[in-house]
Amino acid sequence: MIERKPTFSPTLDQKAATRVGQDMYGLISKLYPICRSMTGEGVRTTLRVMQERIGGLKIHEVATGTPVFDWVVPQEWSIRDAYIKGPDGRKVISFANSNLHVVGNSCPVHQSMPLSALRAHLHSLPDKPNWIPYRTSYFKESWGFCLSHNQLASLPEGDYEVMIDSSLTDGHLTYGEMLIEGETADEVLISCHVCHPSLCNDNLSGISLAVAIAERLSEFRLRYSYRFVFVPVTIGSITWLSINEGQLSRIRHGLLLANVGDAGKITYKRSRRGNADVDRAMQTVLRESGAEYSIIDFIPYGYDERQYCSPAFDLPLGCFSRTPHGRFEEYHTSADNLDFVKSEALAHSYATILTTIWVLETNARYLNLNPKCEPQLGRRGVYRAWAEQSDGGGAEMALLWVLNMSDGEHDLLDIAARSGMRYESIVKAMRVLTQCGLLSQPAVT
Repeated sequence: MIERKPTFSPTLDQKAATRVGQDMYGLISKLYPICRSMTGEGVRTTLRVMQERIGGLKIHEVATGTPVFDWVVPQEWSIRDAYIKGPDGRKVISFANSNLHVVGNSCPVHQSMPLSALRAHLHSLPDKPNWIPYRTSYFKESWGFCLSHNQLASLPEGDYEVMIDSSLTDGHLTYGEMLIEGETADEVLISCHVCHPSLCNDNLSGISLAVAIAERLSEFRLRYSYRFVFVPVTIGSITWLSINEGQLSRIRHGLLLANVGDAGKITYKRSRRGNADVDRAMQTVLRESGAEYSIIDFIPYGYDERQYCSPAFDLPLGCFSRTPHGRFEEYHTSADNLDFVKSEALAHSYATILTTIWVLETNARYLNLNPKCEPQLGRRGVYRAWAEQSDGGGAEMALLWVLNMSDGEHDLLDIAARSGMRYESIVKAMRVLTQCGLLSQPAVT
């Protein structure tokens, strides 16, 4: 006999939350040294490490040259070594020391040149002189190195040997996908990007959060099916959307996860629709959390939400972050390292997403089966049933609000917002009234 999984619950005690945050940080630490780019072995290695945690993750390969809407899958980039040797023959920059030292997607080069010519290929941050910037050269043939501004200023005049042992060849774009099947075919899409090299908040934190959520959801019986997509930013989501265009109607809710490990407050960017169920659910969770947060409107700039929310698709997907991209000074620099992300922040992000998923799982429209005036609640044992579940305060009002607004037109999020009561109290009232035969099962939403 197959054991039936329990109904999903977001509840975590402090000890479990601490352990999850530490586990997420551990995965970030393991993935941190890997050199990732838009394509190449770094993405595959990252996905294989993730498979050790979520065995249902499948790795997909899409061949170079495949048309994906207005784009084409690019060539695959591989890098084996890179360095710059100074006039004295010693290495002043080495790819082995930091994969941020090489501009992503650099074409191969091996030549000698004076410092005056080399400077055009060197990138630094004068206002952050100890940090190495992260730079890429996608969709154009170029090469370069990144270094701290202090290091750049210390380079003596003379001839330098420059070597990048890389290749751009026909190969594949690689992405990962995992489906956790629920009781319905309707899906919640959870996406993050896997193309950044040694950057912890952007976006190893998003990867670690998605993996932790997938692990958790696999333990429970779920209303929705959950599809996790791990793609290179922009071209990866475009490719995934192109391949899966015929199945997008199944997606009822979506979240993009990025920059979820820093100590800043949570920032949620609404979907293009602005009032999708996931937007309402996240707003409710954040409002009731008691913690500081920010909710911003959609703009067609940022991460892959701009692809998922492009006008032909307009998926109900929002972007969940702590400090958004570009708004923390460590963004796209070597300072976005293992010291910058915090296990406590990771655990808080995890708990927030779990609670939001619980809201999506429980939210529905109900129908009052005795809508002509108030039904007699006492003789149906409603108050007794409530007393066994309630944490006290407002119990009767929650019952009356749910009865009054369960007209098949308003869902539980509507009732919580209209009443000003906590969503959890509305759910408890719904369950009591359903058990007592006063509410129907959920109507179609």
